[in-house]
Amino acid sequence: MSWWARLLKKNTPPRDFAYTERVSRDGTRSRVLPGGEELLLAPYTFNADGLATVHDASFLRDERFNAAYAAGVRTGHRITAPQKLHIEWRVYLCCWAGTHALRIPGDFVECGVSTGIVSMAVCRYTEFQRLDKRFWLFDTFSGIPEEQALPAEIGLAQSKNRRHYFDSYDVVRRNFADYPNVRVVKGRVPETLAAAELSRIAYLHIDMNIAYPEVEASRALWDRISPGGVVIYDDYASVAHAPQKQALDAFAAEKGVEILSLPTGQGLLVKP
Repeated sequence: MSWWARLLKKNTPPRDFAYTERVSRDGTRSRVLPGGEELLLAPYTFNADGLATVHDASFLRDERFNAAYAAGVRTGHRITAPQKLHIEWRVYLCCWAGTHALRIPGDFVECGVSTGIVSMAVCRYTEFQRLDKRFWLFDTFSGIPEEQALPAEIGLAQSKNRRHYFDSYDVVRRNFADYPNVRVVKGRVPETLAAAELSRIAYLHIDMNIAYPEVEASRALWDRISPGGVVIYDDYASVAHAPQKQALDAFAAEKGVEILSLPTGQGLLVKP
């Protein structure tokens, strides 16, 4: 059994097989009961990126968000065609957090940037170039440092490096050329954090795919996060990144706080 299959088996709750569910090509859903009766179900409002819901998703029709999301997926990430990249709910959460952080003293920080999908969407959504804040982008810009990975993480880190990452430093600098208050910092985290002229943080997005740099970035930056500042961990609730959740939960316990697990796979923390 593969590591992925073992993770799914461990993290999948028991299911009630007393009914079956059908989804037609047009998205119509129905539930077939044991006696053959078929009940129509509400259509999904969002069904992608590991999240399916029938609840409100009206942000998907918001012109401001759609423009910001489109700007993010056009940054040149080596993953798939932009029209097939459906991480809208994750990006929406970051746009919401960025808007909240406008009222909080401090700069914006992202650790783990790649080409800047999320940070570009947040910049566009908040019109960041107009703000008296800086947005710090920290990354190797060449993939996950495999020497930082735990044994349980190395396979996934190697796979992601092969599939997704490349030397994106110049790409990111071009992407953010219209944002004079964005700072692009190349190098490994946490080493690069110490040299940054960064005193207060209002928004922190962490997406480095392995536990060590995420915990060490959290530890190095914690005292600089303003009360009410938002921290988002991109892979926190992903079953493929279980070592990150374990390590981040231990860090949060040290600080007397708790990370909220989200169905998007993210983790959310508001600094007390």
